[in-house]
Amino acid sequence: MNYKNLGKTGLKVSELCLGTMNFGNPTDEKTSIKIIDKFIEAGGNFIDTANVYNHGMSEEIVGKALKGRRDSVVLATKVHGKMGPGPNDGGNGKKHILHEVENSLRRLQTDYIDLYWIHRPDPSTPIEETLEALDYLVKKGYVRFVGTSTFPAWQIVEALWISDKRNLVKFVAEQPPYSIIERQIENRILPMCEHFGLGVVSWSPLAGGWLAGRYKRGNPAPEDSRAAQHPEWRDMAIEAKSAEQRFKIIEEIEKYAKKLNTSMAALSLAWVMSNPIITAPIIGPKREEHLDDYLKATEIKIPEEFKKRIDDLVPPGTSLWQSENASFVI
Repeated sequence: MNYKNLGKTGLKVSELCLGTMNFGNPTDEKTSIKIIDKFIEAGGNFIDTANVYNHGMSEEIVGKALKGRRDSVVLATKVHGKMGPGPNDGGNGKKHILHEVENSLRRLQTDYIDLYWIHRPDPSTPIEETLEALDYLVKKGYVRFVGTSTFPAWQIVEALWISDKRNLVKFVAEQPPYSIIERQIENRILPMCEHFGLGVVSWSPLAGGWLAGRYKRGNPAPEDSRAAQHPEWRDMAIEAKSAEQRFKIIEEIEKYAKKLNTSMAALSLAWVMSNPIITAPIIGPKREEHLDDYLKATEIKIPEEFKKRIDDLVPPGTSLWQSENASFVI
């Protein structure tokens, strides 16, 4: 496993980040801990979770798994999502952030978080208030670095400007979606991150299972797939207008994967990793064999022929996935 600095910081993270959204449901605790053990044994040191993942269960499992070796990993978690029924139980306000960081620290069984993400923008809260809360956490030592997740480029630039103006902590990384069929961030997010020196820790490099061959032409979505279980994902899967285009791309990926004697998932991950602006894609294995497959990506060198073919099918900066979801904005 290779390591990269997270943006302009001195923090070194592995080229793959272990995402834990599945931990607790559908992946049970025992299997989740085995996956963490195997990831660390393979050289991975970057683990990402969130307070909303299974309503805190993911953080609890990660905390148990890291007991006795916490300092050997770079641990990231998030705040923003709704964690209770009250009006201040979600969002990016100071009250919510300061309350939730305590809960995350308790569940993770640690006294500090290496990287604290603001999970989504909050138009109802001034960014100054969010930055003040994060600045307090960094100064108190509860948090080392802070970042954004799925923010528009202009909001990140605004936040960086305000941090400069008011001498507050700065965001050091962004966590956007990025895959072979989701390339919108190449228009604004990636150039902005490169210019300002932000790390890029991209999510859903397999586009919800599409690029692992999860969905088949003419077949319904598998019962345990996101498209089957979550209505908001269904429009991005079998019934979507762009589904036929996706199937053509999947067939092309499958063809090249066979040529390289690897899996579609490993090849798709390697494609994301081949972009020099990407610090690390987040992998989200549900089972140990998924992790074994994903780790193969670190050994793949993407042929130029494959890159050009993908550019023909999905031109840089375009999307055949998330753009159909109205709630997704970059």
